[in-house]
Amino acid sequence: MKPLTPEQGRSALSDDAERNRLLAEMAEQSTDMISRHTPGDWRFIYASPAVTHLLGFTVEEIVGMSAYDLYHPDDVKDFQNRAPSVTYDRGLYTHTYRFRCKDGHYTWLESTSRTIRDPETNEIKEILVVSRDASHRIKADKANRRLARVLESTQDLVIFSDLDLQITHLNEAARRCLTLEHTDYTRLSLQSVMGLKAFQTLLADGLPTAKEQGSWRSELSLQNREGAPIPVMLELLVHRSLHGDIEYLSLVARDLSEKKAAEAQVKQYQAEIDHASRLITMGELASSLAHELNQPLLAMVSFLRGIERRFAGAEALSWQDIEVPITRSINTALRAGEIVHRMMDFTRKQEPNITELDITSLIRGICEFCESTAERHNVRILCDLDDKLPVVRGDQIQLEQVLLNLLVNALEACDSAAEHALKTVRVGARAQEGRLLITVEDEGPGIPGADLPHIFERFYSTKGKGLGMGLAISRSLVENLGGELWAENLPQAGSRFSFTVNTVN
Repeated sequence: MKPLTPEQGRSALSDDAERNRLLAEMAEQSTDMISRHTPGDWRFIYASPAVTHLLGFTVEEIVGMSAYDLYHPDDVKDFQNRAPSVTYDRGLYTHTYRFRCKDGHYTWLESTSRTIRDPETNEIKEILVVSRDASHRIKADKANRRLARVLESTQDLVIFSDLDLQITHLNEAARRCLTLEHTDYTRLSLQSVMGLKAFQTLLADGLPTAKEQGSWRSELSLQNREGAPIPVMLELLVHRSLHGDIEYLSLVARDLSEKKAAEAQVKQYQAEIDHASRLITMGELASSLAHELNQPLLAMVSFLRGIERRFAGAEALSWQDIEVPITRSINTALRAGEIVHRMMDFTRKQEPNITELDITSLIRGICEFCESTAERHNVRILCDLDDKLPVVRGDQIQLEQVLLNLLVNALEACDSAAEHALKTVRVGARAQEGRLLITVEDEGPGIPGADLPHIFERFYSTKGKGLGMGLAISRSLVENLGGELWAENLPQAGSRFSFTVNTVN
């Protein structure tokens, strides 16, 4: 190698001095603490001014102190034993640890150190360390680990997705519920766990709303690997960077399978109760129905016996001779059949069938159905219906059940009145602001004031042998159809039960 000229030597020395000056200036102004230590006991030989900001010591106070005296007792052994918290790469050691400040509290530092050796003997002369405050990062890491533990332990299904709607992470509940425990779900798209209809809803409504408002909620269905639907309440969240760009999506879903099963069970239970109520109502009308059926049967027997008496022994008959009694018998049999058919329809267990109904025909039919019961109670039924009542929407059997319950109660209330003169039950119906108001008024003693707030409660009855289910079920049926049912006492005497049903616009 060609030796340097004197001028080159002086220039090189000048460059080294300038470089050292710049390095020293950078060390003095750096927010990272730069320090030099003796080998073995790690005593401070030098510390940059950043030591005051990080640890509270002045440079003069910390020089001469051993770093081992300032380490947290649990961390010094990790460093000496090169625990996993200490990493080594190309001659540099990086260690994250707790270091005691001047006021006694510990702060987290991350230090990178390297040894300075004598070029001739290779002995360690000193150790150069660059340390920075790691408190915020450690706290963030701990918070992230806590969140990760919560994420994995929650029973809600949590799904992370990139902007291409590819799944990036599933928590344990999601993997279990979607039966993806042993599947590489990172190859799956959101559509594969949602099904076509739910995915289209997400694209059409969920994503636009979440991008605008930050989140979106809806009740829809996911599906597991076998394609079985899983009803969930889903919340879609968009996560943005500091610059406002969307980085990724998360979906938090609460499994509603048990809730839906419970709702179905309650619905089935309600249907059973409603059916039982209809049977009870028919049981209360049994004697009247027997009387109503007995009349056409007796009439048929009378017609046929008349034929028998008149034409017994006759050698020949013409149709004109028997046409009238035979026709009357047929019509009477048809009437009896209609009564039986109505009883079967009313007591049949079936799902609600919401249709458009002719309410005038329905009300008149129930009133006619109860005529024989009214006669037995010495009561007359008057139908006071407006002309051209609007068509209503509802289930015919349910509306018949409500009206029949109210009508039977009114008839019995009239029968329980002190005087036994002929009483009247009035059934009215009139249109009222997009609804139809139906009323049933009786001339009984009215409802006692103490009972009035409770008569719609289940198992509460003002009758000696009542089950307390009829009015409770009637209110439930009316409310399920979007209407209301209430009761009140009339000023003169008796009570009025009113309910509303929706009309067809």
